[in-house]
Amino acid sequence: MGISFDKALGMFEHTLQLRSKRAEVLAQNIANNETPGFLARDMDFSVALKNRMNEKQVGFNMARTHSRHIDKELTRGMHSEIKYKVPHEPTIDGNTVDEHREKVAFAKNSLDFQASFRFLNGRFKGLLTALKGE
Repeated sequence: MGISFDKALGMFEHTLQLRSKRAEVLAQNIANNETPGFLARDMDFSVALKNRMNEKQVGFNMARTHSRHIDKELTRGMHSEIKYKVPHEPTIDGNTVDEHREKVAFAKNSLDFQASFRFLNGRFKGLLTALKGE
């Protein structure tokens, strides 16, 4: 009887991937704080996770029937969850980044990433204990 990592790890694999992607988006916003015309973006984590879990349950069975078709692995999570933010205060140069809000969102996302990582670490420790038979 084999161990199914998908069942054993649950959604924590997906949460780490999505938190990492959101950290990239928020870091881009912070880095472009003073870039004229830069439009801030963000990801709705709960919607992205729900989409990822539904995709996993449905299990899209796509096949490349032509060499010029795009591979399904490349298109998975292809910025569909990332949206532009609506600015709280418009700026003259067209930049929509609010540096303080972005830094707070980045810090909260980092804490959430750490929490997800600890849950995943706990799952691995539990699997290791079960394999050892302790």
